[in-house]
Amino acid sequence: METERFEALIDAVLAIILTIIVLEIPMASNGSWEALFEIRLEFIIYALSFLVIFNFWNYNNNLFSIVNKVNHKVIWLMGLALFLMSFLPYLTTFVAENFDSFIPHALYGLDFLATALVSISIANALKKSDKGNIALQVLLRNHYPLYSTIICMVIGYIIGFFIYPPAITICCLISIPVLWYISRCQFM
Repeated sequence: METERFEALIDAVLAIILTIIVLEIPMASNGSWEALFEIRLEFIIYALSFLVIFNFWNYNNNLFSIVNKVNHKVIWLMGLALFLMSFLPYLTTFVAENFDSFIPHALYGLDFLATALVSISIANALKKSDKGNIALQVLLRNHYPLYSTIICMVIGYIIGFFIYPPAITICCLISIPVLWYISRCQFM
């Protein structure tokens, strides 16, 4: 299967997820700075969710720019990744409304972690479905950037469980520039 329609589907699903997240942000009760300050956590978590979705889109956009063909396994794994991403609107609101609780952050981090693990599986499936694509084989020769996400999340879970639950969500945020940095260093 060619990738253009598949990429369009990914883009459309991610756009819908972002739209739902935006629609879930509550309005300030009035036009004061205090009212905006009261909903600061909703904005912070929205910004994080936006970055998570943008990072996923950016990674896949760059990846699929060199992919020539996909098979059914890649399609189903990407469907699973999009399914996991579809929980972000709910989890964004759940974390915003229960910012100091462990469970909302743990579930947000679990969704983030599961998406990273599925992304590793997608990369392996892409290598098998497009074996003749040398650029793709070189790009996906190892998974160090995605492994950095997993390590970051483990650290976040330890800190979040024992000390400060929002550390899990903070580690989601930290893992994004770490992923970019390691990916960039890998090709220098």
